[in-house]
Amino acid sequence: MTKIIKLKHVLLSVFLMLLFSCKEEKKQPETTETKIENPPHIVFVTGDEEYRSEESMPMLASIAKRELNAKVTVCYALDSTGTIDPNRADHISNLNALENADLMVIFTRFRQLPEDERNYISYYVESGKPIVGFRTATHAFNYEDPALEYWNNEWPTKVFGQQWITHHGHFDDGKFPVTEITALDSSSLILNGFKPFKAYSWLYHVDGGDWSLYGDSQSILQGHSLKSQHEIDGNLDKFPLTNPVAWTKSYTGKSGKKARVFFTTLGHPYDFKLPEVRKIAMNGIFWALGKENKIPENGVNVTLSTPFEPNNSGFGKKYKLNRKPQPIQ
Repeated sequence: MTKIIKLKHVLLSVFLMLLFSCKEEKKQPETTETKIENPPHIVFVTGDEEYRSEESMPMLASIAKRELNAKVTVCYALDSTGTIDPNRADHISNLNALENADLMVIFTRFRQLPEDERNYISYYVESGKPIVGFRTATHAFNYEDPALEYWNNEWPTKVFGQQWITHHGHFDDGKFPVTEITALDSSSLILNGFKPFKAYSWLYHVDGGDWSLYGDSQSILQGHSLKSQHEIDGNLDKFPLTNPVAWTKSYTGKSGKKARVFFTTLGHPYDFKLPEVRKIAMNGIFWALGKENKIPENGVNVTLSTPFEPNNSGFGKKYKLNRKPQPIQ
């Protein structure tokens, strides 16, 4: 009798375990599917010797990983020991990750990549997949070989909307904001949660005078230079104090597929300490991926899990030395 009672208890326990297990299994897929539904692979291509993209892009990658459940890859300019060296212009690591990317985010300056590395970027762009670019990507490459001059000016103009032209001057680098940022198109979902602010980036000239944004570029943010060498020099007819600082456009490459492109000339390392700039960047990433309807009314959550304290901009060895790529948390 005792054995029968014990057997009944065992059977009852097994039954209850199976019952609760089934309930958990029914709930679990719903949560998991919601969380990892088509998670994008975002590849961040860094490599500039002035603006600390090797610090700002991993920070954005961390936010993208959290907010989009994205797989993220960050590509760096590395020396022969695998140490980050933004001054090395002829190599960027892991560009082969672009073969399986859903979005390329690029922040490079005057690179002279060998053909095999440049081709990863070129093939991605021609595939019709979306692109997000920052500041010096208007002059992503700088080749002296006349046969490669296309990459210096024509390529960024067609892809991003403009080439390198000029800016309003290196005033108060990192000490004070030098550009006032306001909205041009408040209907753009990229500006969800936007509030006017002052940026540390000196204003790039991209439109006006002898220049205009290329193709179907639609400006959504503008900057007003608070200090300007062009004003001092009397050149405001060519380079006005107010210029677009963020826009959207399309690019149709060899695949015939129209890609979404979001670009901003913001990018001073201290800009990314501002939640407004991080929000514009992340909202732009959502938009480029076709997920603009997922952007919250107040913008993407850009709260930092760890403090972001980048080195100031500048040339030479003003970047953080002796650092190797770390996993994105």
